[in-house]
Amino acid sequence: MRIRVEKAIANHKVAAHGGMFSNGLKHSLRLLDFSSNVNPLGFPPKVKNVFKNTSHVSIYPDPNSNNLRIHLQKYTGVPTNQIIVGNGATEIIYNFCATFLRNQKVLIPIPTFSEYESAAKLNGAILYFFKTMNLNKNLSKFQDAISKKNCVFICNPNNPTGVLMKKKNMLKIVESAYDKSAMVFLDECFIELVPDGNESVISHMKEFDNLFILRSLTKSFGLAGLRIGYGLGNKKIIEILQKIKIPWNISGIAQQSSINALSDRSHLPKTLNIIRKESKFLIDSISKIRGFTCYNSDTNFILIKSKTKSKQIQNRLLKKNILIRDCSTFRGLNDDFIRIAVRTHKENLHLIEALRES
Repeated sequence: MRIRVEKAIANHKVAAHGGMFSNGLKHSLRLLDFSSNVNPLGFPPKVKNVFKNTSHVSIYPDPNSNNLRIHLQKYTGVPTNQIIVGNGATEIIYNFCATFLRNQKVLIPIPTFSEYESAAKLNGAILYFFKTMNLNKNLSKFQDAISKKNCVFICNPNNPTGVLMKKKNMLKIVESAYDKSAMVFLDECFIELVPDGNESVISHMKEFDNLFILRSLTKSFGLAGLRIGYGLGNKKIIEILQKIKIPWNISGIAQQSSINALSDRSHLPKTLNIIRKESKFLIDSISKIRGFTCYNSDTNFILIKSKTKSKQIQNRLLKKNILIRDCSTFRGLNDDFIRIAVRTHKENLHLIEALRES
């Protein structure tokens, strides 16, 4: 039997990521994971309470995550009818592309998170790339690159560079896109892990119906294993995305864990203090090691340029049970780059010593 598959699907390449299960690695509790940019404190203590009562395991979850959306409304100030919850932020990226970007033009600044490209290509989008290590410095050229009725993807702060776009600059991009009837898909999954200043544009959503904002509880609240992301947009966009998402996409345990996490008001402030101190400590310490140059970062991960090939460093550190991110898989970078997450002081000391010996 001949199976017919669309060209975009047949040619689809799965994006590379970090994490303990990447690159065929066997899961090990001994492995110190610097490749995943998750909250260094893990999840809030209140999440543990969800697992003390297992009676809800046999019950179908709310297919629309209504209670969670009510808590997200309180957390973000955005009405529930402008909130969509996804099985991780990645599900929302793919559903957005499938719904709005089929065979459309898409502009992506690189290097950045690879799933934008992957999801857009899967739906036959025509991709254009804008190379920059700091979009703040190339703002006017990027605005000029936006074409009519296309879509722009932006990650802020950007993964893997760690660069945060200032709110005033982001609003200039959104306004330029609005004038050209173009959509802006703004990924703010790391913005809650920026220690200094609030550059989110959530408060400006009412001004721009072309703006869609992606958030995640994976990074900020350490719920990576439960897969929780959410999107914020105008009512029409959210209504359509609600229609096409799969039924029961969020488990009951994940919904309640997210509600408990959002109710912990002390977790993020504690986290930000660690990121502020340890990011500086890591950059200062690693920059003194011969062969490594650290890029300044506004969030909980650091891009590093190395004179040793990234895969070599990764393999050497794996022998010491440390996993770092090989950045050669990011479009716009090569095997001169690695990325590390900011973790606790004890863990960071362990990484620094291993890098000195690598």
